[in-house]
Amino acid sequence: MTILALDTTSEHGSVAIRSKGQTLAEVTIHSPEGFAHLIFQAIGRALDKAGLGLADLDCLAAANGPGSFTGIRVGLSAVKGLAEALGKPAVGVSNLQALSSFGKNRVRAVVLDARRGEVYSAVYNSDLTVVAPETVSPFPKWLETLMEPDYEFISPRGNPFWLALQGTRFADMPFSEVAHPLASAVALCAERAVWTDPALLDANYVRRSDAELFWKDS
Repeated sequence: MTILALDTTSEHGSVAIRSKGQTLAEVTIHSPEGFAHLIFQAIGRALDKAGLGLADLDCLAAANGPGSFTGIRVGLSAVKGLAEALGKPAVGVSNLQALSSFGKNRVRAVVLDARRGEVYSAVYNSDLTVVAPETVSPFPKWLETLMEPDYEFISPRGNPFWLALQGTRFADMPFSEVAHPLASAVALCAERAVWTDPALLDANYVRRSDAELFWKDS
């Protein structure tokens, strides 16, 4: 199977092509102002590097969050549009699951900065199956829910979570920081996922947008 995967959920985006268990090409995009004007160019470059065309794809995948609300929508829209046009299935992949694929230990606690003093988090096993569901909460509160004797903590590079573990029972447990890009990991997770009608793809915000919260409280 050949998979095209996108990650546009942060300012460090990427596009990857994966086939027969290997990443054939990966293109990175750093764009703090967004990806709508760049994503299809990056897809073309990735296909060229892999020596493939759109017709060679079996499935399309997008990181569907959590992350930038606008970035998530751009990636999902691109994958939905291409998949519909090509008549191919599609799949959305959680960023947290994709990050868990970089781990080496049996139980992997994945954490992302959600701002506002909170984190997005989940626990996965070595099969990339969720053990504790995705949530958003203050970091110390989430740590209180972790009951396994041993964890490997995983987060994107540059986050201060390792320091926050000092003085807790988790202080000496493995901690891995993942550098961008993430699209190849999204493609890996897509290999194991159930492919679906692209029209059914949806965002995985975990926390609702400010606009939704405003109208709920109004």
